[in-house]
Amino acid sequence: MADGSNVTVTGASRTGFPPRTAWPRRRWGEPWLAAVAGAFTLAQLVLVRPDLGLGWDETVYVSQVSGQVPAAFFSAPRARGISLLAAPIASWSDSTALLRVYLAVLSGLGLYFALRIWRAHLMPRVLALAGALFASLWVTLFYGPQAMPNYWVAVGALACVGCFLRVRANAGDRSAWWGVFAGAALMAWMRPMDAVYVVLPLLALALRRPRLLAVLAAGLLAGAGEWVIEAYMSYGGLAQRLSDASRIQGGLGRHLAVVDQLHSLGGRTLCRPCTGPAPNPVLTLWWFALPVLAALGAVTAVRARRALPVLLPLACAVTAAVPYLFLIGYAAPRFLLPAYALLALPVAHGLSHLVSAPTRGTARTVAVSLVAACLAAHLAVQYVVLEHTLHSSAANRDNWSRTASALHTLGVRPPCLLSGYEAVPIAFYTGCGSAQTDGHDTSTTTAALARAAHRTTVAVLAQPGDRPPAYARTWSMERAGVLHAYVAPFVRQGR
Repeated sequence: MADGSNVTVTGASRTGFPPRTAWPRRRWGEPWLAAVAGAFTLAQLVLVRPDLGLGWDETVYVSQVSGQVPAAFFSAPRARGISLLAAPIASWSDSTALLRVYLAVLSGLGLYFALRIWRAHLMPRVLALAGALFASLWVTLFYGPQAMPNYWVAVGALACVGCFLRVRANAGDRSAWWGVFAGAALMAWMRPMDAVYVVLPLLALALRRPRLLAVLAAGLLAGAGEWVIEAYMSYGGLAQRLSDASRIQGGLGRHLAVVDQLHSLGGRTLCRPCTGPAPNPVLTLWWFALPVLAALGAVTAVRARRALPVLLPLACAVTAAVPYLFLIGYAAPRFLLPAYALLALPVAHGLSHLVSAPTRGTARTVAVSLVAACLAAHLAVQYVVLEHTLHSSAANRDNWSRTASALHTLGVRPPCLLSGYEAVPIAFYTGCGSAQTDGHDTSTTTAALARAAHRTTVAVLAQPGDRPPAYARTWSMERAGVLHAYVAPFVRQGR
């Protein structure tokens, strides 16, 4: 089901949809999709650089399957899908560069196959443009090679919605049925609650088609099954895990996080609390253009009487974005990756209409030139923000690495245990386990940590000027990079 050499393209260039004819076997659009996916993979390797150290959340996910470091505390909102995706590399190698290359290649393949599903619904040039728009966002490039789940929710969303449309058009398309199941399962495997929000419009449309509804539900259950089972085994039940997840995220409810998301567009990977000035308007202009261009794409699709392939991903993008714009009290740009992936389709359709509308010579030339100039400016903005984000992220990770080296010098070596300020990522870099007595990663008590100090290597990290916990106030204080390390007597005796 794709475009090919035998398809009559009369009118297709204006509507952005493939003609309503039988689909030939040859698929001329696929080289363009492969080129976009290949460029996306190459851009990750060149611009993001494989030697970028692991971030805070990455250390948690990777530690779950690593053979080199103890597993960090796994808080209630997290799901193990990304850990298992990283396992083929992380389980036997501690090379961050190798893991990054593996994930970059995998993310390029994921984008290609997710876009390929849509070839029966949108013209190749529209699909290629949609893929390029999504892949060129700084947040997509930054998180594509990272051991983080949000990009994979986006890929699963594209695949699930595209296969859903194929099933509605042809119930005999067996591969599309499996695609609906697999796309829903991938999303739920990575982030169960995100998956639910994405598929809400699909569930509404499937109410009159019990088989399709059952396949969607089965995909969600298959992906979230481990998360639900773990809830009963380790978190006191599903209701308790959901409650804990809500608490850790600041309490899900009525929050206006739109401004926080806007602040994060300047390159802040986590905006919590989201204080400080807003980024330069030039850096955020594309964000305001998204709904306008998506609406244009929707209007042109309705006029072409082929509305569903554009309106459905638009509806799923809206439901995917709602919790992160209106239900949590902080922001991270990666949260909106599924919405960006789905919005890329109607946006690309709207842009395609602008450059292919039936206008006369000069007007068309001006429209094409204007769109090309805006896209070039968009790419420049994304590159600037990406470089800024990489610089600040690399600085944080270098600090963790230097602190780990200083701790090794002090005698804090595996097997060891860290607690206190930024203990989770620093423990990963040091090769230690981590345990916290308060905060989101609470996993032990002060009494248990004090007892552990008598039988293993323990250090408590604190910022200069901060007082250590009561049980560590008699421990030796040493400098560890920019931090203070309160080292248990056990370590001093060991040295």
